[in-house]
Amino acid sequence: MKRIMATLALATLTAAGLSACSGANTGGNAAQGDTIKVGVNYELSGAVATYGQQNVDGIEMAFDEINAAGGVNGKKIEVVKYDSKSEPAEATTLATKLMNQDKVVTMIGPATSGSFKAVIPVGNQSKVPVVSGSATADDVTVTKGKLQDFAFRTCFSDSYQGGVMAKYAFDKLGAKTAVIYKDNSSDYAKGLAENFKKTFEEAGGKITGEEAYVAGDTDFNSVLTRLKGETFDVMYIPGYYQEVGLIIKQARGLGIDSKILGGDGFDSPTLLELAGAQALNNVYFTSHYSALDASNEKLQKFITDFKAKFGEDPSSFNALGYDTAYFVAGALGNAKELTGDAVKEAMASYKGFDGVTGKFDIDPKTHDPIKTAVVINLKDGEQAAAEAYGLK
Repeated sequence: MKRIMATLALATLTAAGLSACSGANTGGNAAQGDTIKVGVNYELSGAVATYGQQNVDGIEMAFDEINAAGGVNGKKIEVVKYDSKSEPAEATTLATKLMNQDKVVTMIGPATSGSFKAVIPVGNQSKVPVVSGSATADDVTVTKGKLQDFAFRTCFSDSYQGGVMAKYAFDKLGAKTAVIYKDNSSDYAKGLAENFKKTFEEAGGKITGEEAYVAGDTDFNSVLTRLKGETFDVMYIPGYYQEVGLIIKQARGLGIDSKILGGDGFDSPTLLELAGAQALNNVYFTSHYSALDASNEKLQKFITDFKAKFGEDPSSFNALGYDTAYFVAGALGNAKELTGDAVKEAMASYKGFDGVTGKFDIDPKTHDPIKTAVVINLKDGEQAAAEAYGLK
């Protein structure tokens, strides 16, 4: 199976146009010798280590396949990996080290929007492209109307997934009223909340209440008790699994049985551990990927190979990391030369990427992928159904 996958990987990269050569360093760092240095700067410990480690498992699996198939234009990918400890300041320090000391040609990570935004100025200054598979904040690649030249992502944005969940709730779930309970300390959660509210109200729905918590809170009973006395069809909880799992458990314990909605921050095995299976019914969240599409042969092969390697089913963050590595490898292959500027141009003009999380082109005006979301429905804590759903 792995031999077949390696052959397919090589064919994919060859078809993408592996025409790169080392060339002169006209911007950023250039590949030297028989290897291409790629930085991996992720949260491998700390508060969001689950996201970081899952991304890295997917990244390393993909690069192993690519190297086994001959690498990129005969050059092997050399991964230089560091742990940012879930701290934006540490991520910035490591980005500087990767670009200025390790001389990576491009860097992948971090996973979260705050840490990824912290490394973008280093990438712009060093002329080294930085790519994230899971940084969804709206202002990641375009900040105050200005394109961040060396920043890219392979996931959709908060405004997109917040809007998708609102439209899905109104059109598919028949929701006419909603309350929002957001993490007020997180740009990620605030972005989702803002765009859920905007799209839901534009569709004709009504937001009947808005509440807030902050990361690290563990007791949500006072707010939930107040919400229990109100009438609403759905509760939207944009945030990360650490608090969301506890909120859902406490809400169900108080008798709140309305549909609970969220974003890709729900997607962690820890959600089930914190909330319990019984609480995780009538729960829907937007994601980048679902394993339930049996007709997608590429996806099913990835799942089979991942389970063989790691002994468990892949998550959406595993899949995003895997696709991001293949996107980076494809851009390295498409680049006119293996320098920061040339790889950046190859990323900006990338079309026809076909991965396990879907197909996309990169929008050259935003450096974001043009792709659809997946809405996942949980039953007893397990994915029971998934539906591709977009705003158009």
